[in-house]
Amino acid sequence: MKRTISLLITGAILCMAAVSVRSGHSGIVLKELPVPHAAAPEHDLSIVSLEESQKENPSARSVVAGGKVSLLDPSGSTLESRFMVPAGYKRLEKPAGSLQGYLRQYSMKPDKSPVLLYDGKEKRRQDVHAAVFSMPLVEGDLQQCADSVIRMYGEYLWSVGAYDGIAFHLTNGFLMDYPSWRAGKRLLVDKNNVSWVQKAAYDDSRESFVKYLRQVMVYAGTLSLEKECTRTDFSQVLAGDLLIRGGSPGHCVMVVDVAEDESGNRCFLLAQGYMPAQEFHVLNNPLHDTDPWYYSNEIKDAVVTPEYSFSTDSLKRWREFSR
Repeated sequence: MKRTISLLITGAILCMAAVSVRSGHSGIVLKELPVPHAAAPEHDLSIVSLEESQKENPSARSVVAGGKVSLLDPSGSTLESRFMVPAGYKRLEKPAGSLQGYLRQYSMKPDKSPVLLYDGKEKRRQDVHAAVFSMPLVEGDLQQCADSVIRMYGEYLWSVGAYDGIAFHLTNGFLMDYPSWRAGKRLLVDKNNVSWVQKAAYDDSRESFVKYLRQVMVYAGTLSLEKECTRTDFSQVLAGDLLIRGGSPGHCVMVVDVAEDESGNRCFLLAQGYMPAQEFHVLNNPLHDTDPWYYSNEIKDAVVTPEYSFSTDSLKRWREFSR
């Protein structure tokens, strides 16, 4: 069970601080910055260019599986190469350095990999996911739904060198920013009061960054994440948007890819972490046997995912992506 800071910090609250990089309507974009290969981020990997002309952006293809048409390519090693776009749709173009580019090039575990829990056991339900991200879990039962979003946002900002933008508020309004942590400051909690105290030397290592993320996850969750977001429409859905319901427990899932047809109708892929803490995974769409994409023109009264249903007003965009 997650710790609390007295009565004000209960459960887990995600809050992102202002990011000191240029923000576009579709996500944080660092002009002229290449996007790193997003394999399991514990490893040091070479930077690669993801100019749109070089990226794999397949048109509609199909793979016959058991007599049915599938939009999954089992040999694909990244989100983009694993999931083919539906007939008549094309992936939205995003510039190098965007969150969308980062997500599309994120490494996936081999096809049909089970979703594992934080203790190494398999999740009870193995019918909800289409693929599993190669995103490590922090130690303990911490990296749940909102925490997976924390990890993805944090890792993205780390990957493009936007270290000053890595910051999360706690429930009482305290800003837990990575630059302070990197400088050796640590949290001092006294009932409802939180402050920084100098306890360590400067450390900008990966190990220290992951420890920072884990400490944020101790106090992070869906309630304040929802407060930090603004409502958006499914016709304008973008990667990084969330379907979210704040609560104890609440739940959130993340839009990880978007495509559009000639009429402007959009479809999108959803991914989630869940309780207990488990690997981040791309969700199936209960409406389609072999098609995991969710279609904006199919959404009526609710968005039904395999383990949670969201109202149609639950699509939110984190405030930094709203600019």
